[in-house]
Amino acid sequence: MPFAAETAMPEPFLSDMVRALAAAPHSLSPKYFYDEQGSRLFDRICELPEYYPTRCEMSVLRACAPDIARHIGCDAEIVEYGAGSLHKIRPILDALDGPARYLPIDISGEHLGASARALQEAYPEEVLVIPIVGDYTEDLALPACPPRVKRRIGFFPGSTLGNMHPAEALRFLRMLRGQLRGGALLLGVDLIKDPAILHAAYNDSQGVTAAFNLNVLARANRELGTDFDLDAYAHCAFYNAPEHRVEMHLMCRRPQEIHLDGRCFRMSQGDTLHTENSYKFTIGGLRTLASEAGFVPATVWTDPDRMFSLHWLEARG
Repeated sequence: MPFAAETAMPEPFLSDMVRALAAAPHSLSPKYFYDEQGSRLFDRICELPEYYPTRCEMSVLRACAPDIARHIGCDAEIVEYGAGSLHKIRPILDALDGPARYLPIDISGEHLGASARALQEAYPEEVLVIPIVGDYTEDLALPACPPRVKRRIGFFPGSTLGNMHPAEALRFLRMLRGQLRGGALLLGVDLIKDPAILHAAYNDSQGVTAAFNLNVLARANRELGTDFDLDAYAHCAFYNAPEHRVEMHLMCRRPQEIHLDGRCFRMSQGDTLHTENSYKFTIGGLRTLASEAGFVPATVWTDPDRMFSLHWLEARG
């Protein structure tokens, strides 16, 4: 049986895809990558030799877990935003003494349910797992904290904050500040580095990232009844140095007509559907952004090569 999960409002995939095709330039939120197939592909990306972020972040989590656990303390509730396969919480759970409960939030319900069941089976006595299916970028109503919970700790790993435009990132952090008032946020962000390393990470030799990018069109065909010709689109990813971000696009190889919701949309050769930004940060820049959102920046953990960083941000009452 699938692990039971609380479900939030359904995502507005149809309206967002209509908006993306009608606008110029065309742009779609990266949250639509993560259906069941997209989630599986992303898990494969995280294992690729070129894709350093997951490997670096996990090394920091394992090395610094005892110190992170001291910051969290006992009887805390941990809310993980965009939890995915729930791998990154494990070093923290191993180091914690008596966490009250763990609330992973993700948009891919089937994937989250299976991952939550596996995690609960691995930690049957240590922590209560309550998965929540929903769009964590919206202000979800979280379950009330039981009396045992001393404070709520947010966990937002994977540099997903970098998928947001700076104004969106500020709005999102302010929202989390409200949800975590009296607690703290453990935030992972990728750091600025050699563009060659970034290019390789988003253009892997096995083509898994390309398949992940193209899957959003396959998902639209399955769920929305569009007629995207996947062979007519090419994965395109590059580092935009002035903006400090990697951009992912799907470039139209030849003129296309796409039918959706009774309308016909046209894309010309060379047009792109912009599917993701991945902003890279300096440590100082992230701390400034967190301060603007109302957090109090505290401890920072990095790997020895300073490829990736984890930030402890206090959400004081």
